[in-house]
Amino acid sequence: MDCGPKKFYHKHDFHTRDYIETYCSDKPDMVFTEDTLKFPMMNFHYVFSSGFVKGDVLIDLSIGSIIHHLYSACDVFKYLIILKHNEQCNMETSKWANTRTGAYDWKHASAHAAKLEGKSAQAQDKDEQLKTAISHIISCDFENENITYPVVLPLADCVTSIGILDCISKDEDDYMRNLEKMSKLLRPGGHLILIGVLDTSYVMVGGEKVHLLTFDESFVKNALSKLGFVIDYCAVQRRRNDSKLCDYKAVMFITACKTK
Repeated sequence: MDCGPKKFYHKHDFHTRDYIETYCSDKPDMVFTEDTLKFPMMNFHYVFSSGFVKGDVLIDLSIGSIIHHLYSACDVFKYLIILKHNEQCNMETSKWANTRTGAYDWKHASAHAAKLEGKSAQAQDKDEQLKTAISHIISCDFENENITYPVVLPLADCVTSIGILDCISKDEDDYMRNLEKMSKLLRPGGHLILIGVLDTSYVMVGGEKVHLLTFDESFVKNALSKLGFVIDYCAVQRRRNDSKLCDYKAVMFITACKTK
């Protein structure tokens, strides 16, 4: 295990396939299932099936090339736009969306999504439904005021994000700036859904230590409030595994409405 200087997700190479295999796969030795697969999918299913988060356009900005949290979204939104900060992650996501040779197999996630909906026999349908709903996969860069420059996207009804703010923000002020840029993708009255890990500092990916910003639940809630968001729903799950691959203490899921 590399104990050297931490790398930044958006500035250095990111081994997205290794990230998936380590933190999101169905391998017998994958100890993060409860935190990285079931907890996000359960909460996304809850907020989307409850009906208070809805619309036509959803924009997702998430770490690596993960897509498992979006299976519930395609039941609600007509158009899913996926933004990736890393070219390798962009290519890996496109490979899956277009059913190309060598694409990662997310059948364990689609099966779990179907199970959450009480339709276990329709796992393959969930996979195709999600692929059909994805309208664009676009590169983004938080160094720009418009993070999708030169592309100008329609304002979304919902923006979802797993882990991006954690890994691209070097400090709390940087987190606030990045959160504000993310919020500009969202229409007034729309919802922002964030998943992050609490009280952490790193995650190991491909034998390399990747930076994660250390923050707690109150920091995120205060940040959202300062930007005019009202929190609708929040769930925190204490860590369910014992591993030195990441030093987080809990996972947080939060849904907030943009009021202005």
